Amino acid sequence: MTTQLEVDLESFAAVQPDAFLIDVREPDEYAGGHVPTARLVPAGSLAGAAAGLPEDRTIYVICASGNRSLRAAAALTASGLRALSVAGGTSGWIRSGRPVVTGARTS
Repeated sequence: MTTQLEVDLESFAAVQPDAFLIDVREPDEYAGGHVPTARLVPAGSLAGAAAGLPEDRTIYVICASGNRSLRAAAALTASGLRALSVAGGTSGWIRSGRPVVTGARTS
């Protein structure tokens, strides 16, 4: 049995306002433009942050194009969490004309 690790942009966009979304890019990439609800959790610090991630809901993971987020979603799934990588990443999100926030999150 194969576990689904990716969700397409259209499916993610349908749940995005209420989704728990982490962005695994580096802080400068995140500041350059991110999905409005994304929380920054750089891939290098994912293992340390995993304990603070929700166990009762799907964690959506995004990066620039979908490569880092797919690896991160696989790692989170292996640790027992439900995680899906957003295929196409932030680049695809931007190309589709969806809203983007720039700068570091202050809250």
